[in-house]
Amino acid sequence: MFAGSLVALVTPMRADGAVDFEAWARLLELHAASGTAGVVVGGTTGESGTLLDAELRELLLRACEQLRGRLAVIAGAGTSSTASTIERAAWISELPVDALLVVTPAYNRPPQEGLYQHFAAVARAARKPLLLYNVPARTAVDLKPATVARLARLAGIVGIKEAVPEPARVRELVALCPQEFVVLSGDDATVRDSIAAGARGVISVTANVAPAAMSQMLAAACGADAKRAAELDAPLSGLHRELFIEANPIPVKWLLAQLGLIGPGIRLPLVPLAAGHHAAVRAAAQAAGLQV
Repeated sequence: MFAGSLVALVTPMRADGAVDFEAWARLLELHAASGTAGVVVGGTTGESGTLLDAELRELLLRACEQLRGRLAVIAGAGTSSTASTIERAAWISELPVDALLVVTPAYNRPPQEGLYQHFAAVARAARKPLLLYNVPARTAVDLKPATVARLARLAGIVGIKEAVPEPARVRELVALCPQEFVVLSGDDATVRDSIAAGARGVISVTANVAPAAMSQMLAAACGADAKRAAELDAPLSGLHRELFIEANPIPVKWLLAQLGLIGPGIRLPLVPLAAGHHAAVRAAAQAAGLQV
């Protein structure tokens, strides 16, 4: 279930910032038809920091109803507060989702023992499998492999999205954690190296705009066909880079709008992609074979 190309799905919005559920249905169907293995709903790329709980619930319910098991549905459940994360994990666990993705608490900068206690408490409250999410560039705290290894032995904690873009980090996680514990890359640009180091897939931003290409590339990489994976990844390399030319999901939402898949909406404090970056993102898309 948690392998291959999973997408960190954007939340489509109308110009006024309202969630566009018609576009949501289109995106879900696109991924179901493109070989995507799973969707993360309400994660970082989905603007988790600005989604209301009622909106997240509706997005999840619609995803589960539409996909009906064709793809894994993973719910973004983490906040900077242990208490509110526990509360969110409890109500999300009542929905027919496949797992929860819980990010390290941002801004608080807890020590490793605080991180361990945070995730342990959330795991006790959740009634669905829990994936840890480590993204120090966003949260200002790094969940270290030794702490992950402790957490990997707790009931319900089944894997991690690791966004430290270093194969050595993946190798350390794989060496320290039980064999069944799943390591997923959180960095498109280095995912092939992560797969070679023992990761089983990726939670991808690039897959928003190139889902079939990412699915095919991950299939080759996970199948140990490094040469074919490199060939398939080469046209995507510009996207891996330029989709982060401004803070994610600003560039990817702009590109999806140019492709006619979503409207222009994005919520403050994020703003639309600066005009000076349009040419670079468009060129990367064209290099990947996208008609934009």
